[in-house]
Amino acid sequence: MQHHRFVVFLVGFFAGTASAEEVQVAVAANFTAPMQAIAAAFEKDTGHKAQLAFGSSGKFYAQIKNGAPFQVLLSADDETPARLEQEGMTVSGKRFTYAIGRLALWSAKEGVVDGKGEILKRGGYAHLAIANPKLAPYGLAAIEVLKKLGLLEAAQPKFVQGENIAQTYQFVASGNAELGFVALSQVTRGGKLVSGSAWMVPGNLHAPIRQDAVLLANGKGNAAAGALMAYLRNDKAKAVIRAYGYDI
Repeated sequence: MQHHRFVVFLVGFFAGTASAEEVQVAVAANFTAPMQAIAAAFEKDTGHKAQLAFGSSGKFYAQIKNGAPFQVLLSADDETPARLEQEGMTVSGKRFTYAIGRLALWSAKEGVVDGKGEILKRGGYAHLAIANPKLAPYGLAAIEVLKKLGLLEAAQPKFVQGENIAQTYQFVASGNAELGFVALSQVTRGGKLVSGSAWMVPGNLHAPIRQDAVLLANGKGNAAAGALMAYLRNDKAKAVIRAYGYDI
């Protein structure tokens, strides 16, 4: 009798684990907060679990090329997923734009950054934090903005460079840099500034920050990976993405 019950338990255990799977997700640092919210809702709604790692898109590219076990990449650009696709590292036909990023010039202190970004022209600041433009698309967009405004040469000696947008945000939040270019999503909730002072950079000052999701070759046949790719396109996820200051 005991033996029979043990077999039933085992069968039940395997049946339970077969339907709910785990997916390893590489997430661009700017998308940390919205993705944590989406992953929690995803687990609740589907039973699947998303294990999240956060960092710069350039670093994730190198790690994926070196065999990191990620199954989905949520990049901060569209170039990195396109390159991985060309190099045969993805499941083709699954790439899509999950969000369009917005840039903000932000200071942790009130009254430092004006609503038009005039402080950049006045130059009354010692340090300007930006994300590494070679690794982080938001850093590249920041460089484009400064170029367009004709201020790159004046600003360059004041740069404090973060490895990714999360580290760049920390430089400004800690006061190590008076101001910096961060993702709008890091400093707003529901369209309102959470703290400090900011200039919401007009989208026409830089190329659109199209953030693409891609199913990596490792995720082929993983039910959780497929479910997450679909979940990111549903209305619940889109509402979260918009609430964090992204366009769709």
